[in-house]
Amino acid sequence: MKPYNDYSSYLKQKYGCKVYRIGLDAGFDCPNRDGTKGEGGCIYCNAGGSRSAYTDPSLPVAGQLSARIDYLKKTRLATKFIAYFQAFTNTYGPVNRLKGAYDTVLPFEDIVGITIGTRPDTIDREKLELISSYADTRDVWIEYGLQSIHDKTLAAIKRGHSFRDFLNALQLTKDLNIKTCVHVILGLPGETKEDMMQTARKISELKVDGVKIHLLHILKGSGLEKLYSEGKVRLLEQDEYVRLVCDFLENLSPDMIIQRLTGQGRRGEHIAPAWAPDKIETINKIEEGLNRRNSCQGKAISSSRSLSSRS
Repeated sequence: MKPYNDYSSYLKQKYGCKVYRIGLDAGFDCPNRDGTKGEGGCIYCNAGGSRSAYTDPSLPVAGQLSARIDYLKKTRLATKFIAYFQAFTNTYGPVNRLKGAYDTVLPFEDIVGITIGTRPDTIDREKLELISSYADTRDVWIEYGLQSIHDKTLAAIKRGHSFRDFLNALQLTKDLNIKTCVHVILGLPGETKEDMMQTARKISELKVDGVKIHLLHILKGSGLEKLYSEGKVRLLEQDEYVRLVCDFLENLSPDMIIQRLTGQGRRGEHIAPAWAPDKIETINKIEEGLNRRNSCQGKAISSSRSLSSRS
């Protein structure tokens, strides 16, 4: 068993086999790029909008799904899939447009889940009711880009929303019983270790269902690229990042599903850090670090509760 509650095992236990996620670009924009909230996006993002390397945005969603499913069936003998609306902000638009995009998934019987990546400031009850309607036949998740609970950090990275916006969206989502995954980035400019641990403890307290932990990295065409070239951004070393992730996991509820432990840019776009593209090595080091500590996800919470009960 892994020393954390990993997503792959969750899916395998639920469906009896490995389930593959298919990243999609449904042609949505972002309010932080089109001038509504800002232009150019968050400082760590570029024009790709977190699109997967294999995703062909020139194809309609159905074409993207068909192409990837065929590939995975032939090369991995895959049988079950999750449609992941990944690129840009996938609740940014009128409800009828969202429905048109999401409905594309329904004819694909091998797709067992729908995951929608978005921002907390582009959510309302009508959109969430639409998303909730798919839960009768699919495992439905919403992924919220939060990155940090600290408004000073959100302003510094030009997120264009506040922590309060996230709390409001999370409450609406919970009211409709939709599973939630939260994205956080470790190593953001100006954040201390304690700032990051506060984010871990708060999202654990809020009882979100899952978390994706990302490494701050530099992409070509991002706002960070210029700052990095001028020596104004310090990136984490691998061992430093590994220790932070171990600390972060110790402060998360053991019930939370860990969907990601690190990340990097697409080939040809990733600038730094140089060690980031070897994700397997980093994940192995994180697992080894927890094992050396004789630790696991939620240990800090368990220790805190134990001390409280004794007092």
